[in-house]
Amino acid sequence: MLKNVSRAQLFATWVAAVIVMMACSVVAGADITIGTGELWLVAGVVPPVVMLLLWHGVPPVTVAELPYSVNRQSKEGRS
Repeated sequence: MLKNVSRAQLFATWVAAVIVMMACSVVAGADITIGTGELWLVAGVVPPVVMLLLWHGVPPVTVAELPYSVNRQSKEGRS
């Protein structure tokens, strides 16, 4: 799903979406308070940080690839 998107692009898209939502809420007449600002900050920063911490570089081996990798390792060991 996200194979063609880099981490930086996904992070920038998330931040832009949060800024647009915040701007829409201001235009709609929402009060700007310290609590609201903190909520927007948390909503804008925490999900991308979690995404960057959990995003691994190499995907795990799938069940379909597992028999091939086992057979390949056993054949390489025989040589």
